[in-house]
Parts: sequence; C-alpha cells; structure tokens
Amino acid sequence: MKSEISTRQFTQLLSATPRGARLARLLAARQLDEWGWPHGCAVSESTALVVAELAANAVTHGHVQGRGFRLTLTAEASDTLRIEVADPRGDRRPLVRRTGSPTDEAGRGLLLVDALTARWGSEPWPPSGKVVWAEIPTGQAH
Repeated sequence: MKSEISTRQFTQLLSATPRGARLARLLAARQLDEWGWPHGCAVSESTALVVAELAANAVTHGHVQGRGFRLTLTAEASDTLRIEVADPRGDRRPLVRRTGSPTDEAGRGLLLVDALTARWGSEPWPPSGKVVWAEIPTGQAH
C-alpha cells in the first residue's frame, strides 16, 4: 500500500538578476500547476505575485556580486503553501511600510505581500544571509 505524501517541496537556485526574478515567478506557477493549483486560480495568482515581489527584492536589495538567491516552495498538509526566498544580505531585513502616498515610486511591494498572505516574516540564513518567507492558505491539502 502506498502512503500519501503530506508535504511537497520545490527548491531552485537562481541568478540575482531581473531575469532570475522573472524565472522564479514562472517556475512557481508551473510547480503549483503540477501540484494541482492550475494557472489562474487564486492560490496560483497570489503565489505568483508574492514570489515576484520577494524575488525582485532579493535581486534589488539582497544582491551580492557573484551570489544568487534561492526559491523554495513547500505545500504542507496543513492547507498552507510556504514561500521562501533566501539571499546573501542578512544585514538588509525587510520592513513593511504601513502607509504610502500616491506619488511613491517604491516601497509598496511588501504591502502587497502582507495583503495576500496569512503571515510573513524574515529570519537569518547562515552564515550571513536572510530568508524572507510568506504563507498562503490553500483551502485544501494537495
């Protein structure tokens, strides 16, 4: 008798470039489709937006010459999809701005992450980096 796997995981190292950030979003959407959340569903759309923002932040604020970033997706039986983006700049931890003006050209991305996720945060990634993580409720286990 086969036992059902309760957790699925996908991990990919990517270049810390705009192309790497775009690829992270595309790979996340493809992986979710393989796990049963098709393109266009709420979980897939939210995940794509959160991955895009976290990957863009890793490229913009977490870049160290010659080092990339890591994307990890974990689908847990507890009806949660965990997104992790790790980069080598642990000295630059994310902060969400609670207010913004219509003329701000930057700084709204983490507000989007905050709105689309059940919770998010960051933690150290030894030896000197950080992991920014976010959790999206899936509504059903896959």
